[in-house]
Amino acid sequence: MDLHLKELRALVTGGAKGIGEAICRELSAEGCAVAILDRDLDGAAALAGELGANAHPVGVELTNDTAVARAVGEAADLMAGIDIVVNNAGVNDSVGLDRSPGDFRHSLDKNLVHAFAVVHFALPHLRRSPAAAIVNVASKVAVTGQGGTSAYAAAKGGILALTREWAADLAPHGIRANAVVPAEVMTPLYEAWLATFDDPGAQQMRIERRIPLGARMTLPQEIAAAAAFLASPRSSHTTGQIHFVDGGYTHLDRALGGEAG
Repeated sequence: MDLHLKELRALVTGGAKGIGEAICRELSAEGCAVAILDRDLDGAAALAGELGANAHPVGVELTNDTAVARAVGEAADLMAGIDIVVNNAGVNDSVGLDRSPGDFRHSLDKNLVHAFAVVHFALPHLRRSPAAAIVNVASKVAVTGQGGTSAYAAAKGGILALTREWAADLAPHGIRANAVVPAEVMTPLYEAWLATFDDPGAQQMRIERRIPLGARMTLPQEIAAAAAFLASPRSSHTTGQIHFVDGGYTHLDRALGGEAG
């Protein structure tokens, strides 16, 4: 299916690795220009080198509003505009109730506030686009909880709320906003988390048994395919939607996956 993304211009935060990298690859394969925003400029540049002349690395510290404004402006200059914003950057930093209110606020800066900042600074460009779309990457933690990660859960819950708010707020301008919700996805960050267990392989198997569809992790490319569709004109009458790509993990009885819980 042609997603009609050719000649459109996308900005992807956290685009140098993991789910963000997969989204950049998917959009680029569909003919979309991509600005890869990441604090890891070397990683973003390496990926851009693979993707070709229509991919642009942009270094940014997303917790700094001034840096975000500069990066969005740079992306718009490099691509001569912005049609699509993908808010992907974030990290489950395990800031729970035992941590300080300051730690909680800092986590919200890392996982929620920058999404607002990016869209705020990109909005003039989106308003000029005939095919403007926002795709937010959330997490199943926003709706299931996890334990020990109050800040990340609050941030990703906020991402879902902003998705609905922006869909309502921006509909008069023809700008769509949707969210993709992953659950268990094998990324470098996820692998690092598994490595904290005495037996990472056994822990992975315990998790996979609870995923009803296929008893396996979701692939980053599967998240990317959903994000690309929601960003594309092929989903031109879809807005305010929360799209789960998780093998049924969030909403189906996990006993279907072979383990009651």
